[in-house]
Amino acid sequence: MRNTIAVMNTKGGVGKSTIVLALAETLAAYHGKNVLVIDSDAQASISSMLMTPASLHQLQGSGLTLVDFLVASVLNNAPVEWPQFVVRGVSDVDDARSVYLFPSDMQLTLFEREVSRESLHARLRAAIRNLLNDVRPIFEIVLIDCPPGLSVLTESWLREADFHISPTKPDYVSSCGLEVFRRFKQLNPEMGFAENLGVLVNMKDRASLVDDEYHRWLQENPENCCFAQVVPRINALQNAARFSTIERSYQAKYPGEAGQSVRAFAEEVLTRLGEAHAHSSNSPATAKAGVAAQPPG
Repeated sequence: MRNTIAVMNTKGGVGKSTIVLALAETLAAYHGKNVLVIDSDAQASISSMLMTPASLHQLQGSGLTLVDFLVASVLNNAPVEWPQFVVRGVSDVDDARSVYLFPSDMQLTLFEREVSRESLHARLRAAIRNLLNDVRPIFEIVLIDCPPGLSVLTESWLREADFHISPTKPDYVSSCGLEVFRRFKQLNPEMGFAENLGVLVNMKDRASLVDDEYHRWLQENPENCCFAQVVPRINALQNAARFSTIERSYQAKYPGEAGQSVRAFAEEVLTRLGEAHAHSSNSPATAKAGVAAQPPG
């Protein structure tokens, strides 16, 4: 099963974490998918969107984050059980109860420094490979929220994940971020790389002629494989990033056009995943066998 998706753009401020949140909750609420969100950003943005600050701080203080998992498996080279780091029951959407979270912590940056200092890049990539191999048959969709830039950890995700999605704003700087990413992808092709599932034009100002121009430019480049759906700049999507201590319905969190746009995007993601699976189903070298299993309790 090819179902692991790294979400990244080398440029920050493109609404990446908000898109991961909306996609995960839509896949859970509307399609009944078990979705694992792996927060690989030291800012822990998606973790903060999926749980209360107090709950997140408790996990961080108890050593139950991605950082602690990686320190044990990479720096200490010790066996560690990944399910103990996965949190269930996250999300404030009452009909998105099948979203799970591998939370993050600001210490992730220090961990990456240690990996570089000790030249443990191969061990890091092996740990990422083993983790993704373990979660593929358990969860139907795995979304990896990567930070902007190209760190050693992000490179490991991109080389071991099945696909990548790149949200971008339709502007010059964000488009340049895609070009940097494209050049990076062309380096060392023998090391493998995630398949491009598509570029999502996000936070588009519908009244801006400049946004229209860059949108057309992005669409004209076949390497982008742009999604047909565009996510406009809407206050409701920005407000969705704030975790509510009172559960709400999906429609309340993503009303009107906000919900329509993210649902259409989720449909496209599932369609493209299905097409990719169909394309690779006759190739034993690329198809990954999955087994029936349940998410960790």
